Amino acid sequence: MKEDAMREISLDRLRTLVAIADLGSFTRAAQALHLAPPTVSLHVSDLETRVGAPLLHRQRGQVRPTPVGETLLARARQLLADADRALEDVAREVRGDSGRVRLAASTSALAHLLPQALERLGQAHPGIDVQVAVLTTQETLAKLADGRLDVGLVALPQAPVRGLVLRPWRRDPVMAFLPAAWPTPARVSPAWLAERPLIQNDASTRLSRQTTEWFAAAGLEAAPRIELNYNEAIKSLVAAGYGAALLPHEASAPAPDARIAMRPLRPALWRPLGIAHRAKGIEAATQRVLEVLWALRQGVGRG
Repeated sequence: MKEDAMREISLDRLRTLVAIADLGSFTRAAQALHLAPPTVSLHVSDLETRVGAPLLHRQRGQVRPTPVGETLLARARQLLADADRALEDVAREVRGDSGRVRLAASTSALAHLLPQALERLGQAHPGIDVQVAVLTTQETLAKLADGRLDVGLVALPQAPVRGLVLRPWRRDPVMAFLPAAWPTPARVSPAWLAERPLIQNDASTRLSRQTTEWFAAAGLEAAPRIELNYNEAIKSLVAAGYGAALLPHEASAPAPDARIAMRPLRPALWRPLGIAHRAKGIEAATQRVLEVLWALRQGVGRG
């Protein structure tokens, strides 16, 4: 059987052949497929013309496949099953039960918030595959705008971006993370912290700029001992007594290491995050991810 002939054969004709073989009758196949009997005969005739050999023996009211027909039937069953699976896979993706979602976030969101969202998503929609990238806010917005990402967790505020929706998502307090061995006040001020060694997020982050502005509002300048872009590493250094840090703390996050003391700031400082996505053409799987993320919102609009 030539491959050219196989490429030209329609699934409808193969489905007719399988029905005839299974039911042993042209008439019963026509009834099962809701086709007129002449149409069933035409399907078989067309297949035999394309293949170049008889596919069915018709004898004494019985219809049986020829050896060539048996070969084609085996391939036909496989092709029809593959087609059904493909349609079901597409249907599941359209329903939002499966699919790929490309998401970007900063390292601070990856540490605690995103794992919570992924756990909930995995329980409710295990067929959705979330591919995570660690990017800055500006990188995230650029890739969302040109279609290389589906969802981004971004620092706020941001200027509007054409074609994108940016929604406030969370507003978590920034806390002072201090070595527990240090004598500390109940609330940490810029003047007090400026006299201690400081571990700070690197200058590419929104939190670094917020920290600089917090000190500047008190007429002070932060002089970090080291700059990093991974909050869990920063906390490890704080626990080791290397210095103090200003980091966001989510209410649902676990308590820090016993070697770390957490204190509120005076004046208070907040880390606002937003959810960004395209304004149009959101696929169902992406919508499922957005719903799970939105369920984790907190403090939006709080003064």
